This record gives sequence, structure tokens and C-alpha cells, in this order.
Amino acid sequence: MYWMTEVNDFVWSYILIAMLIGLALWFTVKSGFVQFTMFKEMVRLLFKSNEGSGGKRISSFQAFAISLGSRVGTGNLAGVATAITVGGPGAVFWMWIIALLGSCSGFVEATLAQLYKRKQGDGYIGGPAYYIKYGLHQPWWGVLFSVLIIITFSYAFTSVQSNTICAAFESAFNLDYRIMAVVLTLLTGVVIFGGVRRIARFSSVLVPIMAIGYILLALFVLVMNIDMLPAVLGDIVADAMGWREVAGGGVGAALMQGIRRGLFSNEAGMGSAPNAAATAHVSHPVKQGLIQALGVFIDTLVICTCTAFVILLSGVPISQGVDGVQLTQAALVSQVGNWGSIFVAVAIFMFAFSTIVANSYYGEANLRYFSNNKKVVFLFRLSIVGIVMLGSLASLEFAWSFADLSMALMAICNLIAIGMLGKYSFRLLADYRAQKRAGVKEPTFSKDKLPEIEDDIECW
Repeated sequence: MYWMTEVNDFVWSYILIAMLIGLALWFTVKSGFVQFTMFKEMVRLLFKSNEGSGGKRISSFQAFAISLGSRVGTGNLAGVATAITVGGPGAVFWMWIIALLGSCSGFVEATLAQLYKRKQGDGYIGGPAYYIKYGLHQPWWGVLFSVLIIITFSYAFTSVQSNTICAAFESAFNLDYRIMAVVLTLLTGVVIFGGVRRIARFSSVLVPIMAIGYILLALFVLVMNIDMLPAVLGDIVADAMGWREVAGGGVGAALMQGIRRGLFSNEAGMGSAPNAAATAHVSHPVKQGLIQALGVFIDTLVICTCTAFVILLSGVPISQGVDGVQLTQAALVSQVGNWGSIFVAVAIFMFAFSTIVANSYYGEANLRYFSNNKKVVFLFRLSIVGIVMLGSLASLEFAWSFADLSMALMAICNLIAIGMLGKYSFRLLADYRAQKRAGVKEPTFSKDKLPEIEDDIECW
């Protein structure tokens, strides 16, 4: 496993992070800082995002909930704790920075997913494999991406999430992990065999509940320790940029951990969320792009920050010998009592289960890229159920290492594609802004506005 760890460290530290940050900065400038200038519009669209609801269509909010369900996982509880443990409080500052920049990458990839989506029955399907095939005319590249996302999200990450759920329940409730494995496997089967509409309905209910519940608990801890907040904020900024940390190399550790954990958490530019974004029924591609950009903010600036404040305000000693989840759990217990341990277990279940469900859809959408055979789709869903059971019972060290590598390769495929196709997102954004300035309340789009690629677009 040593060689895989070495490869992962090199790819993530020197190639992927440079690509993600470089493109995020480029997209931010080219879009006119869309994530800031149109933040108000993002919020407006989120609260009006049921325009496609009803019947067999997937609404904008439901698509948003699927992608947020995948983003908000155990990394929001464990990943942030690990970043603070290794990189110090300053890691939180760099998580904020990467979210502010990365949200523009999220906007670009989601807008492209909408532009190049294809019809499927009464709904839509799309994502990086589709805009690679129809936008770049490279079907082999689309197949490569599809295979990588199936391996990474549907199999490796699903097994990790199911294992985490069972371990958390065994710790909090002394429940035999094998019993929880059976329950979790059955629940997964019930949801994913219902297809994307059942996944959308499930996500649109569970994701808001889990996010709001966790935010409220974090706010409670914040209010209880409000007098410590200025000092904690000072520590975060000082640790990220202080001269003492520069001298000791602490800034480098904080920056690297903050960026890596932030990217793992919000997935901006990775190519996962566009698979959900493409399913939405909207009047203009930019609408879903803006909503998905807001999802990056919610994941990192809100939910990850909640975990960071809970840990830093609790006063629990930060030690590299303490596991990320254990640190978050210990911080909550110190603030709210022993029931905090139970809350963490329930939160992990909700976060991780929503991720399993969303990841199963990502895999299915990419499987349909090269095979829409009903028997093949059925066998794929059955394999997901099997992976949930296997992941609940198995050791996952190899799964984590392999997933890190395949996710990096998947992200590189997507980043090259959106770098080449991003210009169309900016033209769509210009069209959207022009309509808004002209007084159009709900802008619309038709493919004749992009005549040079009109033949590549199906649904507009």
C-alpha cells in the first residue's frame, strides 16, 4: 500500500490542487466573480427552485438536494477534525478560501451539465461524461470518466460510508454491527430500486433535516461559548497567516490540510455534482449552475464551519493521536453531555446514508452513458446493495487509498474538460445577466443562441 500512498500524495499535492485552484481563480475572474455578485440571485433561486416539481420531473431543489446529500457526508464531521488536528486552526481559514473560489468551478460544471443534458424518458440525464462526449466529441474520454466515477463513488466511497455508519452505531448504542449492516442494506435497496425520482424525493426530505439539525446544535454550542468566539476567530486567522507559523512551517501545513479537506468535502470541480445538476428541469442552464454554486457555500462555509467551531470552542485538547470522528464526538460530549455521542451517531447515519443514496445515482447515471439495458441497470443496483453489506463488514484501508487515486484521476478528467468548455458557461451567464437587466424575471434559453454548437445540444 506504500506505493499507492506515495502516488496519492504526489497527485493530490502537486497536480490536482494546482489544477483546482488555478481553474477556480480563472473561472472567478472570467465570470466577473459570479459567486459574489450573484449570491442574492442564488438564494432567490433556491427558494423558488420547485419550478420543475410535480409529475415525473425532477425539480431544481431536488437535484440540489441530491448533490448536497453527496457533498455532506462523514467528511463534514471527521474531515474537518482531521484538518484541524494536522494543520491547526488555520486550516479552517484555507477551507473557507477554497470554498469561495471553488464555488465558481461548481457553477461552471453544473451549467455545462445542464447545457449538454440528454432526454431520458420523462426526465433528463447528464454530467461530465455527457458534456465530454457531446461538447468535446471524445466518447472514449467520457467512458473513462464514467468508469472512474462508478469505481470511486458508487463502490469505494459507498463501502466507506456504510462501514462508518455501522461503527458509529456500535459505539453509541452497543448495537452489533452485523445487525446494522442488514438494516442499512435493506434501507438502501428500498430507496435506490425506486429510481432517480425516489432518490430525489428522499434527498429533498432528509438532506434539509440533517443539515438544519446539525447547524442548530452547532449554534447552541456557539451561543453557550459566545465569549470565546473572538479568540477562536483570532486563532484561525493568526494560525493561517501569522509570522510565528511561517517560521515554523505551520502555514504550509494549515494551507495544505485546509485545501485538501475543503476539496474533499465540497467536491467543487470534481465532476460528481453535475450528474445531479443535469436532472433538473429549469428554464435556463445558469439557474442550476447558481444553485449548485450555493451548495459549495452551504457545505463548507456553513456545515464544515459548524464542526470547526464546535471543536475549537469546546476546549477539548487537539491531539494527532485522536481520530477525527472521535475528536468531534468528544467536543460535543463536553458541551451537551453524553447524548452528544448519540447525536453524532445519528448525524453520521443521516449524512452517510444520504451520501450512499446520492453516490448510487451518480454511478447509475454514468452506467447509462454506455449501457441503458434494464437488466444491466438492475444488476448495478443489486451490486450497490451488496457493496453496502460488504463495506459494513470489511476493513477499508485499501478502499480509501484506491478511492483517493481514482477520485484524483476522475477530477483531472473533469477539470481538463471544463477548462476547455468553460467559455460556454460564461456566454450563458452573460445571456442570463442581460435578460435580468432587461427586466426579465425568469430568464429562458434556447439553443439557437449558441449556433456554432446547436447540433450538439438536445434539450434546449
